[in-house]
Amino acid sequence: MQNRGRWMNLATAAIAALWLGAAALPAPAAAAEKLTVFAAASLKNALDAANAAWTRASGKETVASYAASGALAKQIENAAPADIFISADGDWMDYLAEKKLIKADSRSDLLGNRIVLVAEKDKAKPVEIKQGFDLADLLGDGRLAMGEPKSVPAGKYGMAALEKLGVWTSVENKVAGAESVRAALALVSRGEAPYGIVYQTDAAADKGVAIVGTFPADSYPPIIYSVAILADSKNPDAAAYLDFLKSDDAAAFFTAQGFTILK
Repeated sequence: MQNRGRWMNLATAAIAALWLGAAALPAPAAAAEKLTVFAAASLKNALDAANAAWTRASGKETVASYAASGALAKQIENAAPADIFISADGDWMDYLAEKKLIKADSRSDLLGNRIVLVAEKDKAKPVEIKQGFDLADLLGDGRLAMGEPKSVPAGKYGMAALEKLGVWTSVENKVAGAESVRAALALVSRGEAPYGIVYQTDAAADKGVAIVGTFPADSYPPIIYSVAILADSKNPDAAAYLDFLKSDDAAAFFTAQGFTILK
């Protein structure tokens, strides 16, 4: 019994020594916090490429969430965790600015874009987009795919152009309002809608569609993508990431998709 007690005491002492030794070791460094970017759906291809380049150059990782700008702004308003917001519509950035949800001094205009009319590639024929053009006749019994005009920036620009050209009332009841411009693009690419209004950059990203007409630049407000750091962001890399997005290295990825650079 004495031997057994002595053995138990030694075992207890050994475990205690191991525990104390482990406690004395420095704690492992916390994993670097990933930078979270909320961005307009139309940016996906270009921004994915830019983010990959940022990670290669800096060793820092990003997580991108893509959706319609309005949907993202509402998520930010409801305290969704993010560091950077890139909006396809200045109004939604203004919305967050009024609520003091962005760092105002970090805001800037980053990119420009255009809207175009697309059709399924195998059925595409040129359309002359001009005042009073008969879009309703082109649609026939089909639907016009576009972002939801009340909430999706691409839909808002599309509606503005059709109103300016005097054809909105003739097609208003034929609109298939989608949750994002990429969702509208998919409707055309899959043959579920004969025509769609999307950004020029989206058309370039989908081989299933072709541009059949370009809307006159003066038929809708300038399309400007603005970017800002969110007010609640504590990520120390946010400012450096923003500088990268404005760099010539990042510009190459955006221009490759058809965006114009605003500096």
